[in-house]
Amino acid sequence: MDEPVGRGESAILRPSAAAQHIGVRRIVPSERWRPLIDYHWIVRWECPEPYEQQIIPQPCVHVSAELYDGQPRLLVNGITREPFIRTLAGTGHVLGVTFRPASFRAVLGADLSSVSGRVVPLGDVVGPDDSGAAAKILRVDVTDEEMVAVMESHLDLIPVVADPDADAINSLVAAAEADRSLIRAEQLADLAGLSLRTLQRQFTAYLGIGPKWVVQRFRLLDAAAAAHEGAPTDWAGLAAELGFSDQAHLTRAFTAVVGTPPATYERDA
Repeated sequence: MDEPVGRGESAILRPSAAAQHIGVRRIVPSERWRPLIDYHWIVRWECPEPYEQQIIPQPCVHVSAELYDGQPRLLVNGITREPFIRTLAGTGHVLGVTFRPASFRAVLGADLSSVSGRVVPLGDVVGPDDSGAAAKILRVDVTDEEMVAVMESHLDLIPVVADPDADAINSLVAAAEADRSLIRAEQLADLAGLSLRTLQRQFTAYLGIGPKWVVQRFRLLDAAAAAHEGAPTDWAGLAAELGFSDQAHLTRAFTAVVGTPPATYERDA
């Protein structure tokens, strides 16, 4: 079953250009993995010339089947502050798993700070060797459903223990994503009934990143979504609504993530 398209689509920058080169599909995980996995995503591309695609990183860990040092591997992509850019060429595909924000800790069996900002083979940090599963997923003739089945079968080999604290943090991250009035980490701490310091410790352990980054990242995704709507945006008004001190503050934060000011990006996108 396909996963409905959500607000996370605004993370794909310059979507009109992307649609000319790549196709994206989301698939709902099997029942046994739904408590931990948000969705599987599959990207297929046809690029006669090298094409550079940028994604706004979000507060969740991905496991993707890709080449690593020339070999097929399942790669853990920890939450990163850095821009995420891939250069695509020829014809190819990649399968990824988007875990619920705090849920990969149950797979890793350790604090997410250990993989924060890193890309590391899954088999190097947990579980059996992943190269065989990755090779099957990257076969030229493999179907989407076969890829998902191979990925989940490999993940089934890893002992996972349910963690109710992860569910609580996932609920907080979901609230930060959905509620545009949440513009400060202190508000998220109040919602959780925790001190800001305690919330920071929990986020570091379960996400590898702090609550301030999470809140601001979702507000920047809101700004990107506004740029994709096709109508002129009142950037000063939107900056105030999203909790930035002024338009210049939004411009600096947006430029640091996207590479161009929001007004310029809106014209290009």
